[in-house]
Amino acid sequence: MQKEKKKFRKKKKLGTYQYGSVIFSVTLALLVIGLFGLVVLQANQLTSFIKQNIELQVYLDKDISQNQIKRIQSELQNSDYISTESDSALVFISNETAAQKFIEETGEEFSNFLGDNPLRDAFVLKVAEDYQSNEKMQALSEELSTINGVFEVTYVTNLVDSINSNLTKISLIMVGMAGLLIVVVLLLINNTIKLALFSQRFLIRSMQLVGAKSRFIKQPFLNRSLLHGVIAGIIASALLFGILTFANQNIDKLEELQRIEWIAVLYLILIVGGGLLTYLSTARAMNKYLKMSLDELY
Repeated sequence: MQKEKKKFRKKKKLGTYQYGSVIFSVTLALLVIGLFGLVVLQANQLTSFIKQNIELQVYLDKDISQNQIKRIQSELQNSDYISTESDSALVFISNETAAQKFIEETGEEFSNFLGDNPLRDAFVLKVAEDYQSNEKMQALSEELSTINGVFEVTYVTNLVDSINSNLTKISLIMVGMAGLLIVVVLLLINNTIKLALFSQRFLIRSMQLVGAKSRFIKQPFLNRSLLHGVIAGIIASALLFGILTFANQNIDKLEELQRIEWIAVLYLILIVGGGLLTYLSTARAMNKYLKMSLDELY
């Protein structure tokens, strides 16, 4: 008898619903968005890394003097086609250093049967992004070849155009996937909120019948949805942090492609975005229920 009285006295508060499923669904959706965001950030850093390491090899004449080497080095350093993104944009490699590296990599001592070191002194030049097209690389190679003391200029033909073409294709695919993912996530969150509010449709109608204004009815739902969205964003960010930490521990040099400040911004976007998505979805669903007729509620 006492249990029945307690049940009878227990009132359902406006704005309360089974929020566990809402938080779970929104967390899952935000986690997927966060994972995709990480992929995009890593791809951007990888793109930047590739472009910073496009090189020209400038081979020098045999028996070139040190003064000539310094003159060529000064001319290359003061040019506008050298990259400013790297501390090692211009590196000098002597023929002795090149020979030692060749022996270490192949294990062959070629000087024993050649009697001389056939390798040449060279500069390795990292090219600025503005010059990273096949036509400009070709023109730059021809220009450098005219410098007194330069024997030959080489680079991987069509590498730049191939990289740029592939990066454009990947970017278009990722933009398309991002758009599709956002639409799916919005639909998932919207439907989850609708199902959560469905259990309170009669309570909402009762409030309308006693003269409560729409703003008064919506406010408890909107406040709770904002809180639940923020909680979901925090949980999704924590899970994303755990996944990223695990990946860094098991994949060599993955951290080199990461920028902490951008990842922190991604966490902030998930938290703020979670709150906004649930708030807007709840507002849309509430407007729908407030405009329903009594027959439609059934």
